[in-house]
Amino acid sequence: MRREHTRHKLLTRRTILLGGGQLLLAAGLVGRMYQLQILQADRYAVLSDKNRVSLRLIPPSRGRILDRYGSLIAENIFDYQVVLVPEQTPDIDETLHRLEKILSLSARERQRIMRDIQRKRDFVPVVLKENLTWQEVARIEVNTQDLPGISIDVGQSRHYPIGRAHCHVVGYVAAVSQEDYEKEPLFELPGFRVGKSGIEKRYDSKLRGQAGTRQIEVNALGRVIRELKRDESRPGEDLVLTIDDQLQSFVYERVHALNAAVVVMDVNDGQVLALVSTPGFDPNEFNQGLDVQTWSNLASDPRAPLINKVISGQYAPGSTFKMIVALAALERGIIDPDLKFFCDGVLQLGDSKFHCWREHGHGAVDMEAALRESCDVYFYKLSQRLGIEPIADMARRFGFGESSGIDLPGEQAGLVPSPEWKQAVVGQPWQKGETLLASIGQGYILATPLQLAVMTSRMVNGGRPVVPFLAFEPGKNTAPTSVDNLRSVGVSQSSLDMMKQAMDAAVNQPTGTAFGSRIHRPDYMMGGKTGTSQVRRISERERHHGVIKNENLPWIKRDHALFVGYAPLDKPRYACAVIVEHGGSGAKVAAPIARDILTEVQKRASEHPSVGRSIGVPSRAG
Repeated sequence: MRREHTRHKLLTRRTILLGGGQLLLAAGLVGRMYQLQILQADRYAVLSDKNRVSLRLIPPSRGRILDRYGSLIAENIFDYQVVLVPEQTPDIDETLHRLEKILSLSARERQRIMRDIQRKRDFVPVVLKENLTWQEVARIEVNTQDLPGISIDVGQSRHYPIGRAHCHVVGYVAAVSQEDYEKEPLFELPGFRVGKSGIEKRYDSKLRGQAGTRQIEVNALGRVIRELKRDESRPGEDLVLTIDDQLQSFVYERVHALNAAVVVMDVNDGQVLALVSTPGFDPNEFNQGLDVQTWSNLASDPRAPLINKVISGQYAPGSTFKMIVALAALERGIIDPDLKFFCDGVLQLGDSKFHCWREHGHGAVDMEAALRESCDVYFYKLSQRLGIEPIADMARRFGFGESSGIDLPGEQAGLVPSPEWKQAVVGQPWQKGETLLASIGQGYILATPLQLAVMTSRMVNGGRPVVPFLAFEPGKNTAPTSVDNLRSVGVSQSSLDMMKQAMDAAVNQPTGTAFGSRIHRPDYMMGGKTGTSQVRRISERERHHGVIKNENLPWIKRDHALFVGYAPLDKPRYACAVIVEHGGSGAKVAAPIARDILTEVQKRASEHPSVGRSIGVPSRAG
């Protein structure tokens, strides 16, 4: 009886333990179900929705670029693309093989596609081919069932209506580089483009806009069923340039057959009305994607079509620099402008001879005559009294040796040499002969065409160091506020008047070097200074037997032709700088180009009084 009682007690205890364990398990299960279905219901609903809801970015429309009158310089056009989503494609190689039966893909395109697939996340679409025709789109759509993960996407492509004329101003857009992919989600969008040069690069963040998002429901194959939600993208800002499109095209047509750099700017506020560097390129080709051969041809071309010579080309300024030397002498009070030096064609310094461009010299010349006829010996002798430091100081006041501040990437600073610079860079002391060379804009000194235009502007606007610029601030139609536009270069008005008088004489007096290129219309007349920059050393033997003319030399050994000018004479408004690489004489080649351009800009100003100020941004179409 006692044994039976013990067994019953033991059985009851085990039953209780087993029941308690079952209750505990049931409680845990109920608790977990409560956690999943109640507490974390939203989280798992989202995770579940990810199997059928796809969140995609909506690319923003890139802002347009317009000239001062609203003419389109850069716009967007529709572009049909075929894209592939890797995570929706079980066998990428097989799918691409099937696509190649419908759409031709080169070996280079296949390599690019596989590279993009590897560096992008699996859910990010990869562009297989852009700029599809209607026939290509139709063939792909018909075969969609056999092409898992492949679809047609309608995007926007950058288009430059007059590409070559504006290529170095506007620049171009191209695919995002590999190192930039992770910087912003936008960059992963199929076919997304960013500014790579020019205005497109300088103002890329403003032009780019902000992406939108859309939630779409897809089936198990990834096909879109419906759109659930959309937050529209914000388009990029339109950008209005100071450029006059028709003047820009006129300048381009005038010099497109040459290796040249031309810039026209408003001397009063720095607006750049035209900026042309030739030869150029078609920016549309970069947007569509250059083939290897085309890129190689552009990069290896000795005429450097990819370089914006206006801001990046560095040249000896030649005789255009003589005005800086003259100003330095006047401001230091070491010479009266009426004092004459005698030029017999050569100056002897030690064992070296420094020649004038005119073999037998100019005779006795004062400052105006020396500038008018571009006498070298006069400036050799003037620089002997000055020394290099005052010349360098005056050069810097007029914008040499530093970036101008123009809103374009890639500007070079040029070079204003000094004894300290030569000792640090060359490791040798400064020589007196190097001062003589600097006085005629040769030797170590280098300048860009834009710096020459800035120099001219400051000389004729009363000595205000205006800063050149290309783009108006969005929503505004005035020049950017700059302290530089208010202060002075610190040169007396009498000295500046002397330079204007000399530039007038150089063009409009019969003995002036640019007299053959003068503007005959009285209210359009220009002043200016010619320059010829040597690119080779003329030996004494050649001087003795006769200097070889430029036209008889190989192109690469010919002198550069330069001219700086302003117009109109009575009330200067426009400055122009022209450099023709290996063009020969500045008087024969560069001055006629400047004459035609300064005539055209004044003609356009009379026909369109708003030249010199923006008319504002036209409304966005579409």
